[in-house]
Amino acid sequence: MAATGANMSIRAIRYKISASVQENGPRPVLPLAHGDPSVFPAFRTAVEAEDAVAAALRTGQFNCYPAGVGLPAARSAVAEHLSQGVPYKLSADDIFLTAGGTQAIEVIIPVLAQTAGANILLPRPGYPNYEARAAFNKLEVRHFDLIPEKGWEVDIDSLESIADKNTTAMVIINPNNPCGSVYSYDHLAKVAEVARKLGILVIADEVYGKLVLGCAPFIPMGVFGHTTPVLSIGSLSKSWIVPGWRLGWVAVYDPRKILEETKISTSITNYLNVSTDPATFIQAALPQILENTKEDFFKGIIGLLKESSEICYREIKENKYITCPHKPEGSMFVMVKLNLHLLEEIHDDIDFCCKLAKEESVILCPGSVLGMENWVRITFACVPTSLRDGLERIKSFCQRNNKKNLINGC
Repeated sequence: MAATGANMSIRAIRYKISASVQENGPRPVLPLAHGDPSVFPAFRTAVEAEDAVAAALRTGQFNCYPAGVGLPAARSAVAEHLSQGVPYKLSADDIFLTAGGTQAIEVIIPVLAQTAGANILLPRPGYPNYEARAAFNKLEVRHFDLIPEKGWEVDIDSLESIADKNTTAMVIINPNNPCGSVYSYDHLAKVAEVARKLGILVIADEVYGKLVLGCAPFIPMGVFGHTTPVLSIGSLSKSWIVPGWRLGWVAVYDPRKILEETKISTSITNYLNVSTDPATFIQAALPQILENTKEDFFKGIIGLLKESSEICYREIKENKYITCPHKPEGSMFVMVKLNLHLLEEIHDDIDFCCKLAKEESVILCPGSVLGMENWVRITFACVPTSLRDGLERIKSFCQRNNKKNLINGC
């Protein structure tokens, strides 16, 4: 019987699929399930970031515990950095430093769950940590769809139909993980207007904000802070290619001070005061990282990702067993539909991923763990040679399990 991924974390399902790989197989394992290109020398972080961390360490002043909400200088630096993209200025008090984007989610969800009977609106497909954290905190989840044929835009019309008086927030991921889409100003304005009508805040997951591959610019959700309050999640992890540094933040965009009555900021502070902190020396390095990293570094990373995304999209189009409805424009991922009717004895997306791992040593993320059964997520955040190899192995696997070939005995 095939396993189901709907109630599994993304890490747990990745371990399950990885366990299907044959030990000491003839070919190296190609991990195309998660976006961590830091293992490739071409994706090394900026030298300015490395220098900032080394300098902070060498002072000997940052081996101590930090303040629970973050070092004041680091918070001020993030506020200045984020204010560049919005029509008003953030202050250090609007910034809370976290141990990566993951802890930012871990902070926000319990705060929202304090209201009895509350629910939250999550995108489908989406990033499963939101759902997992909501389950831990007994916060009801309601899903709205992203529409593949419209570049994975939010199904705006469905938002009001699934919300009620107990709805407290909705999550928008832009640039999008897992779909690779980048939302336009007009689309985000519509999302903000619906949130205003519903009286809810928007949680904007923007950890891929600098990784835009096409012509459409990244628009921070905070631009619409005058329309509805926004809690933005950001981090160094993806844009600086340092997920192991575990430095993220929650930024409060609320120029009309709507959230003051709800005491959201106070609740976040209280949570962080009893939680773990990002490493002090990374916090201390943050002002120099944000100020000194040259645009050439980001252009180089985007160039690498753009090249690999083009390869990914082109190779997928040439494989009739999988379908990509929208070319990726940002982040490190693309969602691909499995044409299971063309394949023999492959029951669902998890079955596909487990058998692919066993036969070809390629690891993909099954869509069911992201809310889209019989889809898979593929990362293109790797060097072209490895990506081409992985996509060719996927094609070979599909051809070998072709229903027609098996019927004909070929």
